[in-house]
Amino acid sequence: SGFKQVREDEKSKLVGNVFSSVASSYDVMNDLMSAGLHRLWKDRLVSGAQSITPYGDSLFLPDSSDFFSRLISKLNPFPGMKHLDVAGGTGDVAFRVVERIKSVSHRATQGTLTDMEEDTHIYVCDINPNMLEVGKKRAAEKGYNEEQCLSWVQGDAEALSFEDGSMDGYTIAFGIRNVTHIEKALSEAYRVLKKGGRFLCLELSHVDVPVFKDIYDIYSFSVIPAVGELVAGDRQSYQYLVESIRRFPKQEKFAQMIQEAGFEAVEYENLVGGVVAIHSGVKL
Repeated sequence: SGFKQVREDEKSKLVGNVFSSVASSYDVMNDLMSAGLHRLWKDRLVSGAQSITPYGDSLFLPDSSDFFSRLISKLNPFPGMKHLDVAGGTGDVAFRVVERIKSVSHRATQGTLTDMEEDTHIYVCDINPNMLEVGKKRAAEKGYNEEQCLSWVQGDAEALSFEDGSMDGYTIAFGIRNVTHIEKALSEAYRVLKKGGRFLCLELSHVDVPVFKDIYDIYSFSVIPAVGELVAGDRQSYQYLVESIRRFPKQEKFAQMIQEAGFEAVEYENLVGGVVAIHSGVKL
């Protein structure tokens, strides 16, 4: 297929180079590549899905089960929660979680700061220090007091520094396809979550609609690297990103991997015909 073959030991180095190279222009590139849709997809990740495909024996569930599965597919941020966002250096997902918690807390207490809200802690974990610097800078610009609820941690999705059963929620947006061993990242997600904790993953996925797939392929392999060269001065990094999307497991296969990591109630939702998918699971 003409893809560059990457050995395991080279992959982490290559990924590191990609994100060091594009950190400062990452947001601009995301907006250009997704026509701004990545913002809506991240909103969806934090605020929940409406229609999903349950993964397992049956693709059709009766109304009551469907209602239940919609309920558990949401991250449902709440005051006092401990949440881990992995590969989220720029803070995009973490800021949404904080805002969601503040709005829930505000409704419940008419705006007074509760003890529960003071216990809230969002950890942003990223392997790349350049991306974390972008996030910290943005947090300062947005007026977040990082001592209060945000912590920035340099760390590896395959070997997290957090304790077993310490988190209420785990999110990873556009990050899991860049880890060397997806199974290790999934088992680490399972390990750090509490019982009842939710796992949510937003990732570029696979388009199955024939004509749309052809258009998307042309866009991916021709337009994205060209835009990368123009905006970030880095064609190669964006070429790598496109190839990493195509190598990522298809929706059903990835759902199976999440289930094999131990998660229950595993399901996924395709957005924009499968350009992206939100996968979710619960540690029971």
